[in-house]
Amino acid sequence: MFLIGLTGGIGSGKTTVASRLKTLGARIVDADKIAREIVEPGEPALAELAEAFDGVLNADGTLNRAELARQAFATPEATEKLNSITHPRIRERTLERFAQARTEAVPVLVYDMPLLIENGEYKKMDHVLVVDAADELRIDRLVNSRGLDEDDARRRIAAQISREERLAAADSVVDNSGTRDQLLQQVDTFWEQVVAPQLGEK
Repeated sequence: MFLIGLTGGIGSGKTTVASRLKTLGARIVDADKIAREIVEPGEPALAELAEAFDGVLNADGTLNRAELARQAFATPEATEKLNSITHPRIRERTLERFAQARTEAVPVLVYDMPLLIENGEYKKMDHVLVVDAADELRIDRLVNSRGLDEDDARRRIAAQISREERLAAADSVVDNSGTRDQLLQQVDTFWEQVVAPQLGEK
């Protein structure tokens, strides 16, 4: 199984790249999706978050993600508190998905993980693919596409490692400073040049 680590800063376009890789034939393990699963009602992480952060539960017992994000990204200490609760559980469930893929003889598995570099997981990948875009462009996307206010967008970017650190760990980079079509073309080229040879394809 060829294991690709896919990462990029918030607002970089990583989701678009993952979707294209899935279309090309990869199975995706999405860390953000797993992160949502482990804080559903009844999950231990939800109770721990409610204890660590004030007022992050909705009236129906579900997680108020916007309020958690507001508090958790306010300071480095708060971000670390969030990560210490969620990351071990995300990792456990991720390993379950990896094992399932190996059992099913999946040829290409993409681990879509925002913190791939920060937590050292990139060292366990066969290949690291980074989606890159300038910070100001990412802020513009977060404000205009996701509805964040500019200060919140800047805080979230500041809470992650720098572009330079992310690029230093990359085996391949796709540049998302242009159009969506240009991004997809780069992903197709990556598949042809990097993935296809691993599968014995010409």
